[in-house]
Amino acid sequence: MNTDKTLVLDPCSSVFICGHGSFTASDARSRQAGVTLIEVLIAVTLLSALSVAMLLSLEVALQALHKTDEKLLANRRVAGAQRVLVQELEGLVPVQPPCMGRPDLQNSTFVFFQAEPQAMRLVSTFSLQQGWRGPAQILEMFVIPGEEGAGVRLVVNETPYTRIGAGGACADMTPDPVAGMMVHFTPVVASPKSFVLADKLAYCRFSYLVTPPSPPRQPQFLPPQWMTTATGTGWPVAIRVEMAPLVADPSHLQPITVTAPIRIHRSWQIHYEDF
Repeated sequence: MNTDKTLVLDPCSSVFICGHGSFTASDARSRQAGVTLIEVLIAVTLLSALSVAMLLSLEVALQALHKTDEKLLANRRVAGAQRVLVQELEGLVPVQPPCMGRPDLQNSTFVFFQAEPQAMRLVSTFSLQQGWRGPAQILEMFVIPGEEGAGVRLVVNETPYTRIGAGGACADMTPDPVAGMMVHFTPVVASPKSFVLADKLAYCRFSYLVTPPSPPRQPQFLPPQWMTTATGTGWPVAIRVEMAPLVADPSHLQPITVTAPIRIHRSWQIHYEDF
């Protein structure tokens, strides 16, 4: 048997004819098609580089988003705390509970408003928990050292108001030549329930716009004056809380001085009664 393969090329056709069959020119080209190992390595390297670049871009974008969220939350926290501070001060309620510090003074009432440079007590209709909808609260605002002694912070204690509870803040009452009777309040103390209104402050102090008591043989009504200590002078016309950040950062909202008007048209020297 003759096993030799004979290849015949038809000049009028692109078909190659051999002893066992035929195949076209496209079949010959397909057997030579493909990529080399170097080309595969280059493609994989480019794909890896593109993937790394995309991951780095995504990481940078996520970090920028995280920093933006932190800045937004910090600014909202500062703005919210200052708004709460102003609303608590504007909700001041004029009350005169009995002094419970001494048994012989339980029939004597006093103006419940402690006005000192670093501490303030008042009754307000605004609370952190229920806003304007809840019952009146006894507020104790005061300044304490910051964490690790860095600056100071402004904190507040809230206690539901009762007449006896408010009277318990009165430790003693002593005669005063101008105000008549000077009230001595019990010290304010921070607790785990204290809420921090402002932190990392360089300073924080209170001042009060009050009408000073008229001394004997003086005009009855004197113009209001800003005072740093106003306990025993009645309810103020306005309250100012001066504060500044420990480290100034123009990229963030900073705590600023706020002034709250007190809209009370009531004299503490006049006895009011329902008839």
